[in-house]
Amino acid sequence: MDRSGDGDPRAWQLWMEYHRIRLIREFDELLCLSHLRNIDKYWYQVETVSQVLRRYGGRVLLADEVGLGKTVEAGMVMKEYLLRGMIRKILILTPPSLVSQWQEELETKFGIACVTTDGASYREGAEEFWQSHDRIIASIHTAKSRKNFETIAAIDYDLVVVDEAHGLRNKRTASHRLVNAVRKKFILLLSATPVQNNLLELYNLITLLKPGLLSTEAEFKKEYIKRGNLRTPNQPDKLRRLLREVMIRNTRSLVDVKLPKRFATTLYIEPLPQEREQYEEASRFCRDFCAVRGQTSLWTVQNLQMAAGSSPFALRQSVVHLLEKNEGITTVEAGRLRNLVERLRGGDGTSKGAQLLQLLQVREEKIIVFVKYVRTLEYLEELLGAAGVSFAVFSGGMTGPQKDQAIARFRGEVPVLLSTETGGEGRNLQFCNTLINYDIPWNPMRLEQRIGRLHRIGQQRDVYVFNFCLAGSIEDHMMRILDDKIHMFELVVGEIDTILGNLDSDRDFGSVILDLWVRGDDEAQRRVSFERFGEEIVAARKAYEKTRVLDSMLFGEDYEV
Repeated sequence: MDRSGDGDPRAWQLWMEYHRIRLIREFDELLCLSHLRNIDKYWYQVETVSQVLRRYGGRVLLADEVGLGKTVEAGMVMKEYLLRGMIRKILILTPPSLVSQWQEELETKFGIACVTTDGASYREGAEEFWQSHDRIIASIHTAKSRKNFETIAAIDYDLVVVDEAHGLRNKRTASHRLVNAVRKKFILLLSATPVQNNLLELYNLITLLKPGLLSTEAEFKKEYIKRGNLRTPNQPDKLRRLLREVMIRNTRSLVDVKLPKRFATTLYIEPLPQEREQYEEASRFCRDFCAVRGQTSLWTVQNLQMAAGSSPFALRQSVVHLLEKNEGITTVEAGRLRNLVERLRGGDGTSKGAQLLQLLQVREEKIIVFVKYVRTLEYLEELLGAAGVSFAVFSGGMTGPQKDQAIARFRGEVPVLLSTETGGEGRNLQFCNTLINYDIPWNPMRLEQRIGRLHRIGQQRDVYVFNFCLAGSIEDHMMRILDDKIHMFELVVGEIDTILGNLDSDRDFGSVILDLWVRGDDEAQRRVSFERFGEEIVAARKAYEKTRVLDSMLFGEDYEV
């Protein structure tokens, strides 16, 4: 049986019906539920997974509204199939900005380890990468390239997952042709907005799942689309019955998810004179390093530039690490880095540290302070200890009992929890409603994840978020886009993923802003570059809003579990 979807549609339908009937009784009880970690799973997700396995035979469009957990549903399906020994080869295709997020969530929540096209093994040899690994998460931009298309299409996959699958809506694109060509037993398409412009896009998506269900394109247009209006269905009841065979769309009205409000404030903090000099020297090094070597060198300096925005202590550690690795660094560059290390010794405190102490004095609620770097966390321990502020520490390197003790202390006698990014995952922290992002992740979805530790089901009070960033830094430019232009913190959780996923770029968000930063010769040029990028994101949000209205009108509440 040809699993690519190009075979006889009638034979395909018979095979799928046989497969569905055979498996119905096998999935009376989900094995995956006892294997999930740190997941708030809800009844509709469990029911969705059960139906994907029993009713849909593992070939379905998951079109839940934004923020209802399509990734969790896909992960549960994947885990169930793995536990039952029904799949081995897995290919997950996502926008570039979501590759690392998928890898982290599958590992931490489902115990599913995957390699990615962002990793060293892909850069060492593409053809060997695709052929030798069983579980791959790939940027769809990378996968569809001429270099990779034929190799991937020749591999038999048991499960293919495509996130933000509305990117496949045009059958003439390389993305659509790749997913159609890939040989796969099961396929999950994930999109909160499957129809962006017209109903032919829906036809193209559904045909990937169940060839022949909607007949030929000409017959579909004739029977199901009103003449002269590609957005309006003809015979909507009949079309609805067919779509229910391949589509699940849970809505907020069904789930009844109600969260309190959240209020976010970004503080643009003027650096101390020595901080400004240190930050500018680190940025100059990154620009000069990339100017000589080109865009591929961004990976080398990304951590250094990111650490510079966290604290001088994290920056110093990052510089030392870069010197120790000594990967292609010239003698002159090594000298510059050693000089920077010397300038980063000691110091009279930091501007963000002073702002933190001031904020802790005026807010009486319990507060979580999130940081990315352990060295910044250690600095904050020293700072708060010297100021007489009681605190607990929560980090990924602690044992289970140590973490339990830290949360218990925070719930009880101490007002502040210092936490690394991985802190609090799966823990009940809703007794706290104030959060400080002491440094800013370059991935907006990670920012959402931090806030989601508090702003989640079970939170009874409004949530307050304070974002710290140095004035004139790369994070300054980034937050003026996310906060001022598209009002990220007013969006429903998950909407930022969809908006950024719609950008026409083969790179993740962090790589784009770093490239803009190192290419700018002066502040004025950088401001113009970030302004243009901001306009692209504004346009992406407007397109998303328009699409959301169209999909709500087309689908309503007719495809819920």
